[in-house]
Amino acid sequence: MDFIRDYADWFYLIGAVLFILTLRGLSGPKTAIAGNRYGMIAMAIAVLTTFFVAENPVVWMIVGAMVLGAIVGIARARTVPMTQMPETVALMHSLVGLAAVLIAVAAIIHNNELAKLDVGLLQANGVNFHEMSKVHLFELFVGCFVGAITFTASVFAYGKLAAKKWAKTISGTWVKPVQALIFITMFAAGIHFFLTGNMTSFWAMTGLALVFGWVWIAPVGGGDMPVVVSLLNSFSGWAAAGIGFTLENNMLIVAGSLVGSSGAILSYIMCKAMNRSIINVLFGGAMGGTAVVVDTGDKAPRNHRSGSADDAGFLMSNADSVVIVPGYGMAQGRAQNAVKELANLLKEQGVTVRFAIHPVAGRMPGHMNVLLAEADVPYEDILEMDEINSDFPVTDVVLVIGANDVVNPAAKDDPSSPIYGMPILEAHKARTIMVIKRSMATGYAGLDNDLFYNDKTMMIFGDAKKVVEDMTKAINGNGH
Repeated sequence: MDFIRDYADWFYLIGAVLFILTLRGLSGPKTAIAGNRYGMIAMAIAVLTTFFVAENPVVWMIVGAMVLGAIVGIARARTVPMTQMPETVALMHSLVGLAAVLIAVAAIIHNNELAKLDVGLLQANGVNFHEMSKVHLFELFVGCFVGAITFTASVFAYGKLAAKKWAKTISGTWVKPVQALIFITMFAAGIHFFLTGNMTSFWAMTGLALVFGWVWIAPVGGGDMPVVVSLLNSFSGWAAAGIGFTLENNMLIVAGSLVGSSGAILSYIMCKAMNRSIINVLFGGAMGGTAVVVDTGDKAPRNHRSGSADDAGFLMSNADSVVIVPGYGMAQGRAQNAVKELANLLKEQGVTVRFAIHPVAGRMPGHMNVLLAEADVPYEDILEMDEINSDFPVTDVVLVIGANDVVNPAAKDDPSSPIYGMPILEAHKARTIMVIKRSMATGYAGLDNDLFYNDKTMMIFGDAKKVVEDMTKAINGNGH
């Protein structure tokens, strides 16, 4: 369509503005739905415009790929449970990285094949051919190796979050030297390709980048995986932007830059929330996995106090204020709707109920916010860490549902703890603390939690959904 070709830049501009509005909308729960809609419209504009401005497109192949992708995407979106959302996000990042690699490979092979043909013959057939400039080679160099690293690193992050056996954490004194050797060799091959256009160097760079992505993320502990997912989101954006320059597609450049910059900012915010540096997360491997070993051999057994759902229901129904701290255990038990019912019942009895959210609760940024939004918990009842921490000392009851590291007092009291200095939800300051957990097992960071042994803490063991439902029955007077 000539109209779209003539005004392609305007369509791209509209799409770019909508992508910016998407990020603005996704910055808050109340505007997130509108933000998603802006993003869908922007992507539709970008895809359709690119389709119609492409030179001699193979229509059946493009449409077929789009249809297959849509079928898989819709099916996955409709069936993925919230507990699997973090690994699904990681898997999506891997596909963006893979796309960047394949586009770079296709662009170089295409250019090399055209270079073998007669320029006059190409022009007679309406094909404009220009030798790849150093700028284009550099763009391909960056887009390809960043995409390759993103692909394999995201695949490993997916495996780690999904607890796959093949995604094993690696450790040892050999790891960092091997990482450095692979990176230097990869970079040297890339520079040689950039300077000479040598295809052997290009394939070597690509292969080494794929290996490096895996070896780079494999030592990172489980407690740092949310930051890694956020950072890989940033990488996928920069890879897309680099390929956008190669394809001379302004929309791809803008969209990739927005994703890259927003992912980088989010990674910084999460590191700040954990009192970690991004370098420490990616190369320290101090939290989670095999990097943290809790030595309890020389320590006396610690006592904890346990109770029942009936006890918890009685305490909450007689409280003036209750703060609920959701964690991954709530997602794992799919307990968000039961929690919403409990909160509503307490409110009907005149109890003030609020939710406290830590920036890195769950397995990805915003995990708990999405769960609570899914259960239609009012946005005004959901408070961030900085907003709620000052209220804990005057809170009658704190109900912790499957959270662990984000409420661990060791972050404030124990200088020897790997999480010392990490800002936490100060639940330990409340008058009464109740914790729903399946067992006394450690959390994702592999650390014991002093909160569980606090004199004010009552442990309630069981599946989060079942326990919360029993609490609701107890408050209604129907407990057993």
